[in-house]
Parts: sequence; structure tokens; C-alpha cells
Amino acid sequence: MPDYLLQVNGARRRVTVSAGIPLLWVLRDTLGLTGAKYGCGAGLCGACTVHLGGEAVRSCSVPVEQATTKPIVTIEGLSPDGSHPVQQAWVEQDVPQCGYCQAGQIMSAVALLARTPRPTDADIDSAMSGNLCRCGTYHRIREAIHRAAGTGA
Repeated sequence: MPDYLLQVNGARRRVTVSAGIPLLWVLRDTLGLTGAKYGCGAGLCGACTVHLGGEAVRSCSVPVEQATTKPIVTIEGLSPDGSHPVQQAWVEQDVPQCGYCQAGQIMSAVALLARTPRPTDADIDSAMSGNLCRCGTYHRIREAIHRAAGTGA
């Protein structure tokens, strides 16, 4: 099995895993970072969203070898104590119900705010359209993103 050097949450990590294994399984099973969840395995639900080079990606669809040249940030690396403004807005707006999708939702929201600091509802809807929430908390998700951006809610 090949070795891969990854930069995860600011630390260099060497992993020995099969070629082609999805980044999600490296994060969860090899590195013990279980915040990104397995949802669909096809990159359609967003539960496995992490940042790769600052972009929100579906880690279930990214082979590990494609993740060796850019920094990876998981929900665990967003802030050590949950104090990131998006995480705080999530709590203040009481977004989670079951919570399964929330790490992916938050990671997508953080990527949106990094590129569009004052998003409109349309910006939010577009950016978050790849993240599914079975509990239907979309209205609260939008409010939390506006709160984190300082634009309302």
C-alpha cells in the first residue's frame, strides 16, 4: 500500500492506505476524525463535506491521492472549541435537530462566507443546494448563515 502525506487541520499526517480510497474513509477510519459523515457515497448529500484548499468538497468522492497537495480542514479543525462564528450562529439559531448533516452544512456555509461575505438568500440557496437535511431545517440554516455574516436573523 502506498504512503500519502496529508495536511489535515494544520498538521502533517502520513497515512498508508490503498490507492483510490475516498478521503472520507481516510479521515474517519485512519485518522479518527469522525465529524464528516457517510451519507450517500456519491457526493450528493453533503454530509461528508470538508474543505480541500479552502473549497467545500464531498470527501466521499475525492480519492486520497487528489488530497495530497492542498490543506484539508474538517469540522474538528474549524475551531478547537466550537467558537467559529458559523458554529456559534448554528447554536444561536437552534439549527440542528438530528444533527447528522450539520458538520457538512457548516463546512459548506463557511466556504460560502469565505467567498461571499454578505450573501443573499439566493447565494445561500445556491451554495447550500448540495447539502441535504432530512429534518428540513433549511430556514434556520439560512438564518444562521445570515447571522454569521452579520446580515440579519
